[in-house]
Amino acid sequence: MTLLFEPLKIRGVEFSNRAWVAPMCQYSADVNGVVGDWHLVTLGSYANGRAGLVMAEATGVNPEGRISIACPGIWSEEQVAAWRRITDYIHGQDSKAGIQLAHAGRKASTDAPANGAKVLEPGEGGWITLSATAKPFTGMGTPKAMDQADMDATIADFATAAKNADKAGFDVIEMHSAHGYLMHQFLSPLSNDRTDEYGGSIENRMRFPLAVVKAVREAWPHDKPLFVRISTTDWADGGWGVDDSVVYVKELEKLGVDLIDASSGGAIIDAKIPNEVNYQIDLAEQVKAQTGILTAAVGRITQAQQAEQLLEDQKADVCFLGRQMLRDPHWPLRAAHELGEKIRWATQLRAGSGWTN
Repeated sequence: MTLLFEPLKIRGVEFSNRAWVAPMCQYSADVNGVVGDWHLVTLGSYANGRAGLVMAEATGVNPEGRISIACPGIWSEEQVAAWRRITDYIHGQDSKAGIQLAHAGRKASTDAPANGAKVLEPGEGGWITLSATAKPFTGMGTPKAMDQADMDATIADFATAAKNADKAGFDVIEMHSAHGYLMHQFLSPLSNDRTDEYGGSIENRMRFPLAVVKAVREAWPHDKPLFVRISTTDWADGGWGVDDSVVYVKELEKLGVDLIDASSGGAIIDAKIPNEVNYQIDLAEQVKAQTGILTAAVGRITQAQQAEQLLEDQKADVCFLGRQMLRDPHWPLRAAHELGEKIRWATQLRAGSGWTN
């Protein structure tokens, strides 16, 4: 058996393979943060294609946690019911369903990209954003520096969102601690210049993100996995780096995090990000080698043999695919064929499989 199609069990959840769908914003929820037919068809198509895990996009734990007014949420019963329709379908195709819990912090309160992604003021349907400090992200509104009450309320919202994710039928939660969103805003020295117990040393800058993860792990069933997506590096002088990530990951593991999704960037708009095929794979390898935690590689993984090789080389334990899944939602079926691996197709699609199974 190829490594890409070798099952993987984490806690009480077994994934049929290691070709997983990365969380990708669709900006297609209604104004109340409720998902609909677009999400059912899009996420369902990945399950039809036999992805081992279908991860839903960054989902707000409260209204102000959304990136845009077209982003989904999981703070209401209506949202839970809408997500349940989707997770039921994914499970019916023998795939697992994950959701990325997120708070966008200062990178929020915008219109949908289809409408120009304009920053929206409160009177236009937007809101006052929150962050580690009042320093705005380039081109965005000025956030409010979070006080203790803001932090406590946000931590409580994450915990409630975790309980709602369980009710909605999700098998996995991934915490969004990357790409310049709220948790990353506390971690990175480029966005956090606080002088209290939440700023300065790495121990202080980790304090709020770790409190969020602790609350989610306690609210989330013990037999269900918890992942964290990190920006392994800011790609900028004076910013967060690989050594910082190793320290952070070791603390996350103590809290019961099972897997690290190793991404990068997002803290600032002009970071010097490499333009190489495996530019993030080496980051995943470093995290895995220095911590021993299960690690996912993500970013410009497009070919079956490429994915198989990085697993063989022990650079990561699983592969998240994003844009390639957008281009080819049935990529796992194609990859299995190219690697000579038999995989069970959906009955309705079996005539196209090339063999009887």
